[in-house]
Amino acid sequence: MAEIRITKENFQQEVMESKLPVVIDFWASWCGPCRMLGPVVSQLAEAYEGKLKVGKVNVDEEGELAAQFSVMSIPLVVLMQDGKLVKSSLGYKSLEALKAELGI
Repeated sequence: MAEIRITKENFQQEVMESKLPVVIDFWASWCGPCRMLGPVVSQLAEAYEGKLKVGKVNVDEEGELAAQFSVMSIPLVVLMQDGKLVKSSLGYKSLEALKAELGI
């Protein structure tokens, strides 16, 4: 399953009410490290299909969500479970490093 696009309109359903843990990648198209992290996030989505939900938030389009998570730097990847922030990772990471930092 590919990553889902998370917006303020679907955030409640896709993240807060999710039965699965949710990984959210906060990114922007102009951000070089974000573009480098994109394929890593895609690999994570494929590797954990059915175990994790993986979503992406474009901070330029979803300023309210970025503010809700106090996003000051990108790429920022967060792990949410039962509607609560569990862990976060800032900056580009390899797949293995990202999994280790998020504890998945």
